[in-house]
Amino acid sequence: MRKIFSIALVSFTFTLSSHVEAGAGWTNYATVAELVPSNRHYYTVRLPVKENPSGCKNKTWFYVDYGLPGSNEIFQVLLEGVKSGVQIRLYVTGKCNLDGYAEISAVSVTQ
Repeated sequence: MRKIFSIALVSFTFTLSSHVEAGAGWTNYATVAELVPSNRHYYTVRLPVKENPSGCKNKTWFYVDYGLPGSNEIFQVLLEGVKSGVQIRLYVTGKCNLDGYAEISAVSVTQ
């Protein structure tokens, strides 16, 4: 009985995993709506984009882990985007956190 349950669980997991795969790539350009530094291990940003290739549940919220190389530089660009209102886009890695936010690894600015 236990073996049958294990086989069924593994089959279900493989079936489900094809539906929750996330993708990497650039979002479209938009103006930063909110930037939230926190005492957690990451900061978040809300960018109301129309296209988000990540496949994560939440399409407009993104996060960056403070410990990743370049996270300070990304934060500075995002902060400048908030202050100036310029259009930016984000590179999503395909990784989603428990809140359904997409992880980002790069930011691009346009005039």
